[in-house]
Amino acid sequence: MSVAAAEIHPDPGRYVLPLPGPDTPVVLPQFVVAMHADRNARYADAAWPLAPLTANPSTGKRVLYWDNCPDGFADELRLVAWTLINGRLRPTFLLERGTRFRSRLSIHQIHATITAWMHLATWLRDRGIGRLADCDRDVWHAYGEHLSATHSGRSHLAKILAALTRLWAFDQLSSRPAGVSRPPWDQHRADDYLPARASGGENVTEPLVEATIGPLLVWAIRLVDDLAEDILAGWVETRQLADTARANTATVESAAALRALLAPRLATGEVLPTVARKLANTYLAAITGATINQVERLAQRDGLTRFAPERAGPCPLRLPVTGRIGGVPWRPFLDFAEAPVLMRHLGTAAFILCAYLTGMRIGEVLGMRAGCCPDPQPDADGSVGPYMIRSNHYKNAVDADGNHQSAGQERDVPWVAIAPVVKAIRVLERMVPDGALLFDHHAHDLRGHRPGTGSLKPAVVSRRISDFVSWANAEASAQGRPGEMIPADPHGPIGTARFRRSLAWHIARRPNGLVALAIQYGHLRTAVSGGYANRGRGGIDELLDLETARAVADTVAELRDDLDTGGGLSGPAARRVIKAATTAPQFTGTVITARTAHRLLANQDAVLYDNPHALLLCHYKRATALCHRDNAAHAPQLDHCVPGCGNIVRTDGQTVALRDRAELLDRRATHTPTPVAERLHATATRLREYADRHDRTRLTLKDPRA
Repeated sequence: MSVAAAEIHPDPGRYVLPLPGPDTPVVLPQFVVAMHADRNARYADAAWPLAPLTANPSTGKRVLYWDNCPDGFADELRLVAWTLINGRLRPTFLLERGTRFRSRLSIHQIHATITAWMHLATWLRDRGIGRLADCDRDVWHAYGEHLSATHSGRSHLAKILAALTRLWAFDQLSSRPAGVSRPPWDQHRADDYLPARASGGENVTEPLVEATIGPLLVWAIRLVDDLAEDILAGWVETRQLADTARANTATVESAAALRALLAPRLATGEVLPTVARKLANTYLAAITGATINQVERLAQRDGLTRFAPERAGPCPLRLPVTGRIGGVPWRPFLDFAEAPVLMRHLGTAAFILCAYLTGMRIGEVLGMRAGCCPDPQPDADGSVGPYMIRSNHYKNAVDADGNHQSAGQERDVPWVAIAPVVKAIRVLERMVPDGALLFDHHAHDLRGHRPGTGSLKPAVVSRRISDFVSWANAEASAQGRPGEMIPADPHGPIGTARFRRSLAWHIARRPNGLVALAIQYGHLRTAVSGGYANRGRGGIDELLDLETARAVADTVAELRDDLDTGGGLSGPAARRVIKAATTAPQFTGTVITARTAHRLLANQDAVLYDNPHALLLCHYKRATALCHRDNAAHAPQLDHCVPGCGNIVRTDGQTVALRDRAELLDRRATHTPTPVAERLHATATRLREYADRHDRTRLTLKDPRA
């Protein structure tokens, strides 16, 4: 046994795997997931699908292609790769490395690890090295320096180094080790091969701006709430027509009915029923009783195929339109050709609501199944709690030994589901079979039956969101609602990864662009904070802490600048806010991490919330907060600000805004019926009184009363 083998594997025992033969399965039976068992390859095959290793419905199914590996190293790396897939590291090896290593990996990590091995092999080949055994300490050091010079991301490079350490570790667990030596970064300082640490762990994903997410949510909610019944009924009718067309029998009567429908159109030059500018053969067959072959023969004989693109017309369904936009029917009729497109957009709208309004990770949304959000049942005293989503989470889902669990684990604390999410789930449950994934790949792939299993994939959903935006903008234009157009986000495509970050940002800051959803966000914040109270940090509540802390730091920094230039404050909390603003820690130019955020928010004296809707600041104190009457909460309920609360503060800038808002209300009142106008004038008067009171009582930094 080699020295390297002795270091890691002094007692081979059950951890060393026997040599595989050409027909040995790539994934041994004990690790095969039944739903993908048919995709298992043989050891000698040129391509190794990794799908048999995962039960995660939303993960991509990676494939290893051995043609990408240099010839001189293919046999050696193939054996180590097979050992990685089917073996597991010894507990002593894992214990020495703490949390850096797990015994078994997910398919994405397996694919990335073996890809890193192939890159090493290519580098070795280019330098005239033909065996893994020749990769000694000096060669490892040279390769480590090469990686350091060509990779700038510390986290990514650390993963590559760990993958190369696995090459050494798993080489020892076969009956024919290649003789890989131990990399120096596993023995000494990995930092020697890594770039300097960043100043913090800030999530750099940009939240969606309010100008984009606002109308996006308007259209998503509209499809789910107002138009879903029409869309679902149209899809059922479309499928029934298709089934009817396929079952029709050719008769003299059906041919006559077909001619009777089309002959007048041909004679007068009327439009023809078309789908994608081609004659709608299936639709015509279904409504006339003809067969599809009869329609095709008539079209060829009478030149309909040639006329169809120039005389393209609708294929109306015989269904009543019940959906309304602005009180007006959104369609004169539903169209056979548009039914699958609308169903696709309905599924996308439901995804947007679930992804944005729950705080779930994308894989968790795509892993939901029908029945995951049952109606809450009353408890012993008759009270009914909130809707809860019981489903699996996948990130950090591990077994008792710390190995990755591809099927995920049911979350200890369910996700809270607010009303729009519940409605979206109910719509999705009508689109898939009982117990099926809500975003089942086959149920949502309405235009064909492409191969694949599980749910829609994140990349597919991203494309569908882009298509949904284009459709919604076309619909807004056609409906004469230009104010509901969805503008492009300045930070790039909407994508799926930005929803969760955006939720935390908007709950923490609640900008003016989402006034209509302020109450809903307030409820969601309360539900999230309460529902996750017993859960370890690291979920959506950690993002909430980060965004809230950033908003607080920005507010305090702006207030301090304002006070330094002579600005004034008024309100019951003005004195203590001046003290807090001048003594609070400064975060300008620094990165706020989860730990920093938690520490900042725990210090009530330093926490100041901006409420742009009420035009005030809240220096939150649980004991004096009037927004929580029955219980004390860790954060204010900004949509329930109460005049006279002891936590209120106003700035000079907010006072100017109060008077501007009062002027606007007075102008509106002149064009409004009397009862409403009187209320607008009364509100304007009250806002001016707030502003006048500020002018009389304002304190400045130099004021001796402060």
